[in-house]
Amino acid sequence: MTSTMAGFGSERITQLGLRDRVYDRVLEFLMGHDVEPGMRLSIDGLARTLGVSPTPVREALVQLERTGLVTREANKGYRVAPPLAGDQLEALFDARLIVESGAVELAARGDVDALRERLDAALAVQAEVAAEVAAIEVGTVPDELMARFFRTDWDFHQVLFDATHNPFLEEMSEIITTRVHRMRQIVGGGDDDTSRAVAEHRSILDALAISPSAAVSAMRVHIDNVRVRSRADASHGA
Repeated sequence: MTSTMAGFGSERITQLGLRDRVYDRVLEFLMGHDVEPGMRLSIDGLARTLGVSPTPVREALVQLERTGLVTREANKGYRVAPPLAGDQLEALFDARLIVESGAVELAARGDVDALRERLDAALAVQAEVAAEVAAIEVGTVPDELMARFFRTDWDFHQVLFDATHNPFLEEMSEIITTRVHRMRQIVGGGDDDTSRAVAEHRSILDALAISPSAAVSAMRVHIDNVRVRSRADASHGA
């Protein structure tokens, strides 16, 4: 199936930061609900939609192949990758547990007060979106609203990764988090656990005021809980 990408990319991209901006726009497209597993991705089509040459689009897809969101077939081009399940899903969460536990421990070595202030701001935004989700009947939450919730969830974790000042950890964060959120969007889960995600993030924030080890423990509980919820989502979508 080939995407028409209707309505996507109406805003043309300038030359400033072209490569990064093209990557961000293609990633935004891939994280949308209209993108189905196995869908063929046309480099020329994406380039025309974004008003750029095929080169930065090709570079973006090469980068995105590393995240696992797209796959490349010899002589056939790129396709949207299928969601993770089974052993691959468990491996993803094992990696996330290791990377994010280490990230929060490293971030806690810095200015904790400033970190907690940034996390509190991110959490406030997430809580607002979660309240919008909670006001809608389960199973009828608009795709756009759930996409917003996933972005705010991601933003909370990104604050922690930014606080590590470690570009390698930030790169790992992008690979892992995009796979988790894309998987949950594909199978349609998540609209019943927004309040739990907010509460677990609050526990991490509060634990940072106690000690780095307490924050690590809170993060591990959160990741394990998301693992359980993602298993249920994958089972539901199978």
